[in-house]
Amino acid sequence: MVNTQGLFAEHGLSLYVETDNRKILFDTGQTGLFIQNAVNLGVNIEDIDCLVLSHGHFDHTGGLIPFLKQNSNATVYAKRGIFTPRYNRENRFIGTDGEETQLANRLVWVDEVTELDEGVFIMPNIPFIHQVDTHCNGFTKKVQNEIIPDDFEDELYLAIRRKNKINILTACSHRGITNICSSVTDYFKLPVNLILGGFHLKECTTEQYIHITHYLRLLQPKSMGLCHCTGIEKYADLHGECDGHLFYNYTGNSITI
Repeated sequence: MVNTQGLFAEHGLSLYVETDNRKILFDTGQTGLFIQNAVNLGVNIEDIDCLVLSHGHFDHTGGLIPFLKQNSNATVYAKRGIFTPRYNRENRFIGTDGEETQLANRLVWVDEVTELDEGVFIMPNIPFIHQVDTHCNGFTKKVQNEIIPDDFEDELYLAIRRKNKINILTACSHRGITNICSSVTDYFKLPVNLILGGFHLKECTTEQYIHITHYLRLLQPKSMGLCHCTGIEKYADLHGECDGHLFYNYTGNSITI
């Protein structure tokens, strides 16, 4: 059991993944708060080999500059568009602070499936297989000085292959958790063990909720750790809807797969 005393939570997401060979950070939360949490958990930020950014929203990339100041060696992986200006329904800027030039020669654009370590993959392709399951409405981006709807083409996720099963680490699932799951099972042809991250269900429609729960019943993942943009109410609802172990992934939680 991890001692969570002295840890701080904020609206954001940052996951730390450690294998025998690599130390990987998936997103940086809204601020540099994750660095303080890392110290309290005995994780040395300077030792992280890779930083993977899921998409260009401030609550996932806000700690990027503090991370770069603490760690001078890690390679940063992201899809093109991570620095595109983004806005919410109230036209408030919610994009990534900073510029590509601040990453010097450390940035790697991810255009195809990329293996960071044995069995640990960055998955950049999330096609809209299930059109009902998208969570993009109201979000916009600025492209060539024009404000257009944001389809989150820059979104990516992590897949970890262990014991002939796939474990999914997702950040916000703007392009849909069922689309993410379909893309990973189509690629690996393996069953899903764990799904961990945000499902973006807080304001989902009834149609979306019915589709997602039906899909998850068919998929039958062994466990699901929900957090961030899933919404407490929808997390509670899913307890009665989905089979398998369902848990809330709180700050400081530790999982072995």
